[in-house]
Amino acid sequence: MTSPLLTRVLASFADSFDAAPTTVVHAPGRVNLIGEHTDYNDGFVLPCAIDYHTLVAAQPLDEPLVRVVASDYGDQLDEFRIDAPIVPVTGRADHAWINYVRGTVKALIDDGLVLRGAELAVAGNVPQGAGLSSSAALEVAIAQAFKTLQDLDLTQTRIAQLAQIAENRFVGCNCGIMDQLISARSTAGHALLIDCRSLDVSAVHLPEDVAVLIVHSRVKRGLVDSEYNTRRQQCEAAAAHYGVPALRDLDEAGLLARRGTLDEVVFRRARHIVTENQRTLDAAQALAAGDLKRMGALMAASHVSMRDDFEITVPPIDHLVEILQRVIGEDGGARMTGGGFGGCVVALLPESRIAAAREAIAAQYRAPSGEAAAVYVCHASAGAGPIALHAHA
Repeated sequence: MTSPLLTRVLASFADSFDAAPTTVVHAPGRVNLIGEHTDYNDGFVLPCAIDYHTLVAAQPLDEPLVRVVASDYGDQLDEFRIDAPIVPVTGRADHAWINYVRGTVKALIDDGLVLRGAELAVAGNVPQGAGLSSSAALEVAIAQAFKTLQDLDLTQTRIAQLAQIAENRFVGCNCGIMDQLISARSTAGHALLIDCRSLDVSAVHLPEDVAVLIVHSRVKRGLVDSEYNTRRQQCEAAAAHYGVPALRDLDEAGLLARRGTLDEVVFRRARHIVTENQRTLDAAQALAAGDLKRMGALMAASHVSMRDDFEITVPPIDHLVEILQRVIGEDGGARMTGGGFGGCVVALLPESRIAAAREAIAAQYRAPSGEAAAVYVCHASAGAGPIALHAHA
């Protein structure tokens, strides 16, 4: 755990509530290694949690009140009752964090859990706006704080589901389950193969000397909402054409055999999903076997499919992938990660190649705005849970 982050959240708690917390919990951000846009097609994804976290320091209150301060926003305070309707705060961009907290608490209550009041301080170092799920980390950390404070009968999968409900219904973002589930359930040193239909998960070990490199292109993700909705509609149309509940139920042979009169663009969208699902399953096997050459080939094929069939990459992202692939060679791979049209590239590479990758990116890449890329070196982190405070005394 990052000591400066823990120091910061403890200081915020002490300054705001004139006390020491009884518990501190963490929840990590995430990056998806492979399996893009497969989640809403009931398919497979292979994310890993990263060692950037949201921390929540907490103590119980004897009244039905939640007081929460955000260390990252100058100790802004929000206060709301849990024995009255919990409603969103609107009209203040700098208060957006409040609705993730309120929405998560409401989802817990709506699920039948009897909550006590609490005082909370929140601090995080998950880069915001980089597609690394800072919002999911916040939601999961809030739910984890109440679970730990009250010893609630709440599985980590249910925490993820309630956090997703909070984002879908309270915040208003129609995200899938992947971000919250990896934050809640990941295992240190492992990626997590998630079946987005059953929510079954399998931990997949990452080789010891491999780092996860995340490169933010500094290209602001445009068109994501409208294009996301269009891609989703195209996938649903393809599934209906093939007579299956979701594209997850189709293999490549079936895709080609019953192509018929399907629109060419819709066919290419479906081909990405069908092949990406298989790549994700193959990638889990390659990683488990420590076969970085195979993993790299699958990541490269995933990027080509996103570029040509799903059409969600942009030239600066393609350029970043090319730079990284040249540095990594056959010892790993790189691909766009996230919804598309900007955002981040993820790479798996040996620790020994990190310096060369940094140098190549610095020398060969600038965003259209002229900005340099932001580079984050990560390792697969454990999922949400309490932190032993005595270990940091």
